Amino acid sequence: MDRARPVPYVPPSVAAAYDYCESVTGQQARNFAYGIRLLPTGKRRAMSALYAFSRRVDDIGDGPLDQSLKIARLEQTRELLGRIREGAIDQDDTDPVAVALSDAARRYPVPLGGLDELIDGVLLDVRGTRYDSWEELEVYCRCVAGAIGRLSLGVLGTLPGVGDAVRAPEYADTLGLALQLTNILRDLREDAVHGRTYLPAEDLEKFGCSADFHNGEAQPGSDFRGLVHHEVQRARALFAQGYRLLPLLDRRSGACVAAMAGIYHRLLERIAADPHAVLRERVSLPNRQKAYVAVRGLTGVDARHAARRSARA
Repeated sequence: MDRARPVPYVPPSVAAAYDYCESVTGQQARNFAYGIRLLPTGKRRAMSALYAFSRRVDDIGDGPLDQSLKIARLEQTRELLGRIREGAIDQDDTDPVAVALSDAARRYPVPLGGLDELIDGVLLDVRGTRYDSWEELEVYCRCVAGAIGRLSLGVLGTLPGVGDAVRAPEYADTLGLALQLTNILRDLREDAVHGRTYLPAEDLEKFGCSADFHNGEAQPGSDFRGLVHHEVQRARALFAQGYRLLPLLDRRSGACVAAMAGIYHRLLERIAADPHAVLRERVSLPNRQKAYVAVRGLTGVDARHAARRSARA
């Protein structure tokens, strides 16, 4: 059972910066916020700082600026990340996200290079990159989601002396891939409206589908259900591998990851049950189901299941 630890002192200016990041997280990332609320204060604040910086990068990529301006803004953000990495951000800096992330990086072994990877991934979005194969899409997913898993692990840490800890970054990365592929399926129609296609071209061709998903209907003669089930099976395999991370974490960190991953895993199963739903609406979970997933995480149910599956494997 976890023992309560005193919260390390945080200067008022830094505490205010963390408060800003937590506000951004609560407003913009409800699924993420559902998980990190299970963490102790220090880790929750650090995770909020990571999210707020990541959100800034995503917002540049998704925003209305011209391509050249987006690229310039992303490179400016990379320069800011360099200053954070060098410890060159003052506590009274006017950028609360930079202040909070700098403090988090001093307190936890966060691999900040993962945020460089995120910027690289968003640059692929800005340039309109298409993916011919899963191997190509996997590279993108590792940039925008696998890296976030590894960054988060830097905050969460692993249990002292736990076996297989050396593979924890691999599992965190793979779990990020599972979440991102679920996101891609859920946002299929929305991405099509914005002219984006993420599913591999070879998969679209195999099932007789094009990237034209924005009209709310599958194309005549296509096997859209088969396409979705193919991607669902790929995501399930990624979840199974990524869930091996859970037994390596302490109770509250495991609960946090189990809650976030569990919400997306249930979204995936909803999509599997009704593939055409993603063409009609944005598939989501009601709050009562999210609460149930959080309770499962706190009780360690998912971690125990993951440990048993890992032992059998």
